[in-house]
Amino acid sequence: QVQLVESGGGFVQPGGSLKLSCHSSENINNVNHMGWYRQIPGNGREMVAIITRRDGRNYADFAEGRFTISRDGTGNTIYLQMDALKPEDTAVYYCKVVIVDGKINDYWGQGTQVTVAS
Repeated sequence: QVQLVESGGGFVQPGGSLKLSCHSSENINNVNHMGWYRQIPGNGREMVAIITRRDGRNYADFAEGRFTISRDGTGNTIYLQMDALKPEDTAVYYCKVVIVDGKINDYWGQGTQVTVAS
């Protein structure tokens, strides 16, 4: 069982920045990919950004140019730097790890609230 612990959410004004962290009990070199997803009230969960064990990165259109996903040197922590935040970025942000070992195994963090408002 992979344990994920997120931190860094909070309240920020439009145009501000936040940096989310996700510490995984599983090293990124042992997984297919890690990533950030978000859920806006009333909507389904959507992909924000993912990073693979080979350091490939993929962003949602709304995140491109404003958000940056990265990992630390140990490979156990990923980050999401969010700049130029907008009110529509308000959501619960979740960290996810995907391990493929004949089947796809998804592991989720508990989520961290991000609120962007004046």
